[in-house]
Amino acid sequence: MTEFQVDQQVISATFNEQLAIGAAMIAVCVIIHGMGLFGIQRLVSGERMTERFEKLRPLSITGAFFTLIAVFALIFIHFVEIWLFAFLYDYLGALHSFSEALYFSTISYATIGYSDASIHNEWRMVAALEGVLGVILLGWSTAFFVRVLGRLEGESGKSG
Repeated sequence: MTEFQVDQQVISATFNEQLAIGAAMIAVCVIIHGMGLFGIQRLVSGERMTERFEKLRPLSITGAFFTLIAVFALIFIHFVEIWLFAFLYDYLGALHSFSEALYFSTISYATIGYSDASIHNEWRMVAALEGVLGVILLGWSTAFFVRVLGRLEGESGKSG
């Protein structure tokens, strides 16, 4: 199966323009991430959930279900951010196809490290900034998740 590719023009940019675009993407993703975590936190700390937390055991079916929901919510937030970078790379013509842009964005965000030879030279700085952003946002999510699980275990571990 061959992928239909259109030869698209690469939008050129100076180094300062790359930094500005990278900084704008960082700002957008940090806002999305913060709002996503805030939304999850509001769900968890609502009055009804606080009552459920007091009765919830971490190793119960409900506790496992709650943990899975939290994990999927965090992954969804990261996917939104990854896709935004992929759309940017595709729009800029930095990679040959959207599927390549999505793959490149995913491994850049996760800091796995893919040869930057596939991205157009003029957009490598944006990709590097995505990697830095990914480290920070993945760490933020991990800290948030540990705090939520700690709260779950702390509430259920209280003795009367």
